[in-house]
Amino acid sequence: MATRFVLSDYLESAMAQASYDKLEDESYFGRVPSCTGVVAFGATLRECEQELQSTLEDWVLLGLKLRHALPVIDEIDLNTEPEYEPLGAV
Repeated sequence: MATRFVLSDYLESAMAQASYDKLEDESYFGRVPSCTGVVAFGATLRECEQELQSTLEDWVLLGLKLRHALPVIDEIDLNTEPEYEPLGAV
């Protein structure tokens, strides 16, 4: 059985949707369209991508903490309540 890292998979899938634009001043702008407000800027494309990844991570963690509805990405739904093992199973 393959191990699944739900949060890592979610972040990876969201970053796969990212789009980038080169601005007039030669810097870059990036965004994740399905995640409202997740945008970043960078002097280079790589810098922009790193900043976007960091912004996305913070956005998801804050959304989880505040129980905001997060978009379902590649059939990964972070909005579901966790399932716990019965106490007797421990």
